[in-house]
Amino acid sequence: MITVGMDIGSITTKAAMMRDGVLLGTKVIFTGYNAESAGSKVFTELLDETGIAASSIQKIVSTGYGRNSVKMADSAITEITCHAAGAFFLNPRVRFIIDIGGQDSKAILLDDSGKVRDFAMNDKCAAGTGRFLEVMARAMEVDLDEFGDLSLRSSAPSTISSLCTVFAESEVISLISKGETRENIIAGIHESIAARVAAMAVRIGILRPVMMTGGVAKNRGVVSALEKKLGMPIEVTHTAQENGAIGAAVIAATL
Repeated sequence: MITVGMDIGSITTKAAMMRDGVLLGTKVIFTGYNAESAGSKVFTELLDETGIAASSIQKIVSTGYGRNSVKMADSAITEITCHAAGAFFLNPRVRFIIDIGGQDSKAILLDDSGKVRDFAMNDKCAAGTGRFLEVMARAMEVDLDEFGDLSLRSSAPSTISSLCTVFAESEVISLISKGETRENIIAGIHESIAARVAAMAVRIGILRPVMMTGGVAKNRGVVSALEKKLGMPIEVTHTAQENGAIGAAVIAATL
């Protein structure tokens, strides 16, 4: 059975294809202003890369904020459920997930069968999300892809006290004017995110092993800051950004 999962996020759209429990491929593109168009495009590009015909796809599940825009989907499932399924598929030992996406962050507690026991979510404020990092990167005039490596070179992370994106940006601009190094400011930004996400995670109770998913998981500085804040290692797979789509494809096989 061949299934496809599609995760329509605020910044990127992801797709994953599976055949009988084996991951065949994944694809990531920018969402843009039209979620429906992004879903169609990522589906087509995934088919092209895997060489699988559309007629061979038996079930499709969509997730993410734009999940209801995917007309070809057989079902639309919440991100919480799909991230749980994706993480458990990649590592059945995982009991806790930290997912930081473009516009929200989530902490998800799993039971021994991979089902969601509890979760906490920040979707009311951009602080602690990928959008927050984008704003900070613009203020710093640094490519977002460089953030992780730069922060790891910090000798003394700056203090970013505000939890509001607008006020935090003002703090960053103030630190720049005082001559603080980029490395220290970026490390301070990452520690600010880690503190916010860790507090959310602690509220529902953390169990090891912990996996981090979402696009921000590619930022080594954020992962490192979270590991220090939580006092434990965090697993990051090479498909962390596509985890929700992978979970959707896993669930599609059960429909």
